[in-house]
Amino acid sequence: MHYIIANAARVNGRKAMELDIVKDVFERAGLEYEVLLTSKAGDAKTFTEQITGSGGVHTVVAMGGDGTLHEIINGFHDFENCSLGLIPSGTGNDFAEGAGVPFDTKKAAEIIAYRAPQPIDFIELSSGLRSINSVGMGIDVDVLQRAYAGKNKGRSKYLKALLSSLKHFNGCSFTVEYNGIKEKRFGLIAALGNGRQFGGGIKIFPDAKINDGYLDFIIVDYISRSKILGAFIKLMRGKVNSVKGATVVKTKSATFIHEDENYIIQAEGELYQNMPIEAHIVEGKLKFYLP
Repeated sequence: MHYIIANAARVNGRKAMELDIVKDVFERAGLEYEVLLTSKAGDAKTFTEQITGSGGVHTVVAMGGDGTLHEIINGFHDFENCSLGLIPSGTGNDFAEGAGVPFDTKKAAEIIAYRAPQPIDFIELSSGLRSINSVGMGIDVDVLQRAYAGKNKGRSKYLKALLSSLKHFNGCSFTVEYNGIKEKRFGLIAALGNGRQFGGGIKIFPDAKINDGYLDFIIVDYISRSKILGAFIKLMRGKVNSVKGATVVKTKSATFIHEDENYIIQAEGELYQNMPIEAHIVEGKLKFYLP
């Protein structure tokens, strides 16, 4: 059975047509399906827990963006018999873009209908929280807090929040551990990626692969305000190695310890208070539909 999880508030107008396209593709392929509409935060996770915990072979189809994927990966139980498909339809679709999932609704649905899922990785923290795309702390959190607090909608809210953060963010202190190294740093950002980008198109992990068995690790040391904008332009273009003060490595596990007693981390754009980033890569456990 294929279960399509979509946001009830988004399935209207043009989005309603997109859902009809998915239904048509599945019907033509002879697939049984059910549409489950979310109305509040946590519904996608609850639906996934029920589906993948019920026994049997099932496919969860996320019709949404990074936030929907985040809930679903954290609700997954039976990785052996259940798989995950994606129809990009959210405000932020960073994972989809990095994984090469087409934004054309029909093409994305046909991948799920006619291809077999492939094993991919995901990130897991010591707290049990999972992340399919990225986790981090620093200016990325500051950007999200400003974006969520503002009145702008769509991707423009992230751009305006980023410009504000570049102007006001003062950096943060943290201790990092990776590949046998432990050191204190003061920087703009410390992040781990499974996907290639975050923040609505910032290609901060240009060499990341969702099935290589590694976390892509980046720390960017704090730099003067006059140079921050230039550094972020390089990051957005995927030129991470040309950013002065950037440490970029691949690792199986890593730990970021924030120096402040109260701090916030982000995972797929979802914010978590005082959660340590003690992360490792979970290799090839998730069955995902790729082009």
